[in-house]
Amino acid sequence: MQMRTPMPPVIDITFLIPAYNEARTIADVLDGIAALGLDYEAIVVDDGSTDTTAAIVLARATPGGPVHLVRKPNGGKGAALRCGIPHCHGDIVVVQDADMEYDPRDVPALIEPIQREAADVVYGSRLSGGRPQRAYMFWHLVGNRALSLLTGLLFNTTITDMETGYKAFRLDALRQLRLTEDRFGIEPEITGEVCRRRMRVYEIPISYYGRTHDEGKNITWKDGFRAVFVLMRTRLRPLLSSALASVSSASGASETAPVPARPARAHAGSLTARRAWRGEPNGTRPSAGELGFTGRQTLRVGDSLTRG
Repeated sequence: MQMRTPMPPVIDITFLIPAYNEARTIADVLDGIAALGLDYEAIVVDDGSTDTTAAIVLARATPGGPVHLVRKPNGGKGAALRCGIPHCHGDIVVVQDADMEYDPRDVPALIEPIQREAADVVYGSRLSGGRPQRAYMFWHLVGNRALSLLTGLLFNTTITDMETGYKAFRLDALRQLRLTEDRFGIEPEITGEVCRRRMRVYEIPISYYGRTHDEGKNITWKDGFRAVFVLMRTRLRPLLSSALASVSSASGASETAPVPARPARAHAGSLTARRAWRGEPNGTRPSAGELGFTGRQTLRVGDSLTRG
């Protein structure tokens, strides 16, 4: 008798948590999520941590419990998110950083537009005001605003914080996105994919307790240039795909087109040609082509014409 594969549990919310060397904060993040009192699961993707992050999560991953650990070699935040998406079962997926820069207490407001079926995706904006914000790095603020402006120009949207790490998705909407980035380029890629597919996007203000580089923040100015490239690529991807498909179609058509017939060669033994060659009055001297000679043949005195 064949055993049926058990159906995944019906869960309201999945917290997808990429983690790399976050032993100092991961327990606080899991405690903050549990304190919300939601029907949830927490998928922690350990991205090759070299500290005790995985051990801390594994101690909480009891059989039948809401916490699950997925381990993989180090590849970056994007690689960790892409690895974790197939493990999500909740109707709503919240991307939660493991460093406590984002407060889990903002989650009920973050998911509310999706719960009332007004949105497919909700962004938690650090730049729209109204919630506690740590005053920290000026150039990060400038970079975020510039990237959000570029996003608006490319996709005709009013998103104020396209680089935010706090996002909520309908699970089916998240699985529609074509994601390929391994590092922090995953944030502009998500935004570009969401806007390109014309999903319903809402924003709410959130708290932000940002870290400095000395405190463990990994993103740098190089990631800003990568974000510009990813936004442009995502915007142009449908046009490039269409152009490549047209070129491929045209190439295939030329390969199968019939070869045109070669024009008939003039008959060297025609009456007009013979008369012209002999100097008879009813014809002009024929060319070598009319006589049927190729470019490599030379007519010599004494040669005779024959019928073809």
